[in-house]
Amino acid sequence: QVQLVESGGGLVQAGGALRLSCAASGSIFSINAMGWYRQAPGKQRELVAVATTGGSANYADSVKDRFTVSRDSAKNTAYLHMNSLKPEDTAVYYCNARIKTGFYNPLRNYWGQGTQVTVSS
Repeated sequence: QVQLVESGGGLVQAGGALRLSCAASGSIFSINAMGWYRQAPGKQRELVAVATTGGSANYADSVKDRFTVSRDSAKNTAYLHMNSLKPEDTAVYYCNARIKTGFYNPLRNYWGQGTQVTVSS
């Protein structure tokens, strides 16, 4: 079993900052990538940022230069540092990780339970 537990969401004023954390635990052999998606009311879930094992990171255009994704591989933890927050960043943020639970097992997608981020204008 693998679990992803997120923390750090909340209410912040426009222009403020938040940091989200996602800790992976359980039967983890290796983690290929960890990242964040978000879903606003009435919209589809969208990629926000992802950090790969190789150290590269990809971002949605809407968050480039404002958000930074990072990983602590020793702790199986990912972070999303969000600066200059805007009301349109309001959404439920979900942690995602691609994990192998054994050498011969395939990579699988795992999701956290989601954490609410609300940005007031």
